[in-house]
Amino acid sequence: DLVLMDIHLKGKMDGIEAAGVIRNRFGIPVIFLTAYSDEDTVQRAKLTEPSGFIVKDTFGILNKPFEEDELTTTIEITLYRHRMEKRLREHEKWLAAVLNSISDAVIATDSLGQVKFMNRLAEDLTGWIEADAIGMDLEKIFKILETESAIKKISMQTVTVPMEQVALISSNGSQNLVDGSITPIKDNGNIEGLVVIFRPVKR
Repeated sequence: DLVLMDIHLKGKMDGIEAAGVIRNRFGIPVIFLTAYSDEDTVQRAKLTEPSGFIVKDTFGILNKPFEEDELTTTIEITLYRHRMEKRLREHEKWLAAVLNSISDAVIATDSLGQVKFMNRLAEDLTGWIEADAIGMDLEKIFKILETESAIKKISMQTVTVPMEQVALISSNGSQNLVDGSITPIKDNGNIEGLVVIFRPVKR
C-alpha cells in the first residue's frame, strides 16, 4: 500500500532510484524517511514525485530519529490522497470509454484551447491521432473556417455555439461537411476549457 524509503541503502541502487522503479512499475506511493537532506539529494528525490519527505533527527535533539505523530499524519494523508487519485484515474478511464463508444466525435481542450482528449471518431474525421494532438491548439486539429469566430463568441461568455454544415479540413487536406457545436466548460464564470462535438453530415 505504501513504502517508507531510506535514501542510503546497501548495494548499487540508492533509495531514490528504488523509489523511481517502485512508482513507475507499481504505482505505490513512497515516503522518504532519511537523514539526507542536502539540496542535491532533495532535488533528485523530487523527480520521483514522493508523497512525503521526513528528515531523521541525527543530532539527538528529539532523543529519537523522528516524530511519530508527524510520520503517522504523513502516512494517513498519503494513503487518503492515493485512494482519491486512484478513484480519479478509474473515473477518467470510465469517461474515456464512454466517450469512445458514443456516435459523435468529441474533442476537449483546456482553458488555453489546447487539446486534452479526442475520441476515436474525432481521430477519424480530423486525421489526427490523439497522442499527437494532445497539447496542440484546437484550431490546428479542428481546422475549419468557423472555429475562430466560434471561439471568439465563447470568450465573450456565451453559451453553446452551433455549427451547421461546416467544412472540416483533415490532416491530409481532404474536406468533410460536419454538424456540431462548441461548448465552454465553465467554473464560477471562468472558462476552464471547450468541448467540441461534431458528426459528418449525412448526404
